Amino acid sequence: MPTYYAALSDRLLVGDRELTERLADHTLECVAADGRAPDRAFAGTADAGLQRTTDGGETWERVLGDGDRTTSVTVSPHDPDVVWAGTEPSAVYRSTDGGESWAEREGLTGLDSASRWSFPPRPHTHHVRWLALAPDDPDRLYVAVEAGAFVRSEDGGDTWLDHPDGGRRDTHTIATHPKAPDRVYAAAGDGYALSTDRGGTWTYPQDGLEHRYVWSVAVHPDDPDTVVVSAARGARAAHSTRGESYVYRTAGEGWEPAMDGLPDPDGLARAVLSADGDGFAALTNRGLFRSPDGASWSRVGTWADAYDQVPRGLTVV
Repeated sequence: MPTYYAALSDRLLVGDRELTERLADHTLECVAADGRAPDRAFAGTADAGLQRTTDGGETWERVLGDGDRTTSVTVSPHDPDVVWAGTEPSAVYRSTDGGESWAEREGLTGLDSASRWSFPPRPHTHHVRWLALAPDDPDRLYVAVEAGAFVRSEDGGDTWLDHPDGGRRDTHTIATHPKAPDRVYAAAGDGYALSTDRGGTWTYPQDGLEHRYVWSVAVHPDDPDTVVVSAARGARAAHSTRGESYVYRTAGEGWEPAMDGLPDPDGLARAVLSADGDGFAALTNRGLFRSPDGASWSRVGTWADAYDQVPRGLTVV
């Protein structure tokens, strides 16, 4: 049975069908774990840097950051001891020893596009919203800066490639797939986008996607053509428990709503989506759900009224 690490606004829920509250005294931003080291997980916070557990969520310690927001974190698919983290202000860090020590991969804000980076709610700053690794190359890194750029590195962050023509400038989530390593999937405030050449050029498959403020994207672990996204009409509708949002699914031939088994869109904040073993998982403000195919969903565990919060991150091990 999988273990879920589900980050809400002010607490982390950990477990399979019985979810236990952790980090309830912090403001959560993101979470990451890996099945090759299932007792080790990382949670980024807005007030206490990057937190790490090595005992399945029982205890936590700060391993990165002293006041900076840790806004993104991912474990390398090539080595569970290699962990990447992004912060606000925008910076990228790498650990090669499971989070014991960290080194900044410098030069990110030296890119030409950096002068245009700005996060609308805090326009004086910006942050690394998402990090993803190519599934066949441990040195190929994809970085979403919110807001302003999709950035790449081909050498583990030694050098950086600036925002490509046609790339989304408000990317929230990036996904890749081991069966289609040239693909990069992007969920952005300015719509969904797909690259088939590792982020160099982009297409915009929007047919059927009636809501274009796209927050989260996940790809079926067995099928790179089966994709789910969460979306809303705009940021205000997406980031509120009084808003309205949807989940859509495509199998390569246009998008269709995929709300069977999920809560009513009215009052639903945008879901955070993740691959879940042989299917998908969706964290909402009204519960945690899983699906074998992204078309129909079933609830995981119980859900307290206190958990009616905007989801921040989800990983499944």
